[in-house]
Amino acid sequence: MICTMKNANLCKVCLLPYGLAELFDEVIQNGYITLADRYGLMAALLSNSLSEEENDSINRLLHFVRRGRLKVVDEL
Repeated sequence: MICTMKNANLCKVCLLPYGLAELFDEVIQNGYITLADRYGLMAALLSNSLSEEENDSINRLLHFVRRGRLKVVDEL
């Protein structure tokens, strides 16, 4: 999950404190990845502060999407 804050010229996206492990578990359990989840992953990747384990988790999610094991939905 993410939080977003929009201004006329500014959009700030940040990963919520519970982190990638919980996001990964939630996405796998639900069987789909939401728009909010994707923004959270994007924010995490842009932070450039991920551990090797966190990078592996993101790569695993992308692999599941490519293989059709996870659906991509446009819900928040």
